[in-house]
Amino acid sequence: MTEDLFYSSDSVRSAAPLKHVQYVTFDGPLELTRGGRLEKVRVAYETYGQLNAARDNAVFICHALSGDSHVASHDEDDDPGWWEIAVGPGKPIDTDKYFVICPNILGGCRG
Repeated sequence: MTEDLFYSSDSVRSAAPLKHVQYVTFDGPLELTRGGRLEKVRVAYETYGQLNAARDNAVFICHALSGDSHVASHDEDDDPGWWEIAVGPGKPIDTDKYFVICPNILGGCRG
């Protein structure tokens, strides 16, 4: 069994594990606004493009509750993302210019 158990079930995808998903685990609990807290938070995310030296070219994309981190394909062998028309080289959110980060939302159906 692999470490990556993140699967996509969208009809436009092959339903295989996403190739470029990464994970971050928070160092401590996540304190919530209304006093609750989440222990051992692990978030799946994907990035596109390169963060520049000034670290000022980041674009953070949030998806709908039923979406996921796979906003666009990474290469021609990758499955299309849910916002393929807008994210990628030469597109409105140009990944030759911007560093795009798209995490899965906490509580979403995809982790």
